[in-house]
Amino acid sequence: MNPALPVLGVEIDPDRVERALPYEDSLTRFRLGGFNLPLLPGESARLIRVFNVLRQYEESEVQDALLTLGEQLIPGGRIIEGTSDPFGRIWVANLLRKQADGELWVEGLLFSTNFRWGFEPAIFQPRLPKNFIHRMLPGETIDAFMSAWKGAALATIGVRTLGLRQWFIASALALRELGWPVETRKRPLRQGYLLWKRSGRVRDGALFRDLPA
Repeated sequence: MNPALPVLGVEIDPDRVERALPYEDSLTRFRLGGFNLPLLPGESARLIRVFNVLRQYEESEVQDALLTLGEQLIPGGRIIEGTSDPFGRIWVANLLRKQADGELWVEGLLFSTNFRWGFEPAIFQPRLPKNFIHRMLPGETIDAFMSAWKGAALATIGVRTLGLRQWFIASALALRELGWPVETRKRPLRQGYLLWKRSGRVRDGALFRDLPA
């Protein structure tokens, strides 16, 4: 994180915006708005973080909401959209990036834990984003992925005696051996991040279907 970057908090509830205003400073601003961000002339967005928002909407509204957010991004900018537990200890989020041609693409699904609530793949299921939460059904890719990760975790459970981080890493490596396109660099894994790499254009429905690595 760059501490010199300005941050804009956008909230659809006027009362919440009003309560936040006293906490503004030279780099932090709060404004009333929705998915069509209230940017002023000359302002742009490099990273948009949307957590615990789209879970309140219908699944059919997810794609259009993200495309609207993507219109506010500069080329190369990212959206991270997902769901977390109330303390931010466990979360799952879609990663999306705006391409040079203006199109918004899926880059992957990112799982994160700080290990304070233990570890096993099942702890992530209640935090799946809106485009996946109702698709934990036989025949759906997210169900196959989570089942494979549970199997990988069970196969490596002996590593748990060395610590939860080591078990998390071992399960990710085993998941990769099963053919799933997950990022296996040790540094993000040690920090509690598992990225399931996916690639496809959001406008083509890439959030909801099988995607190649």
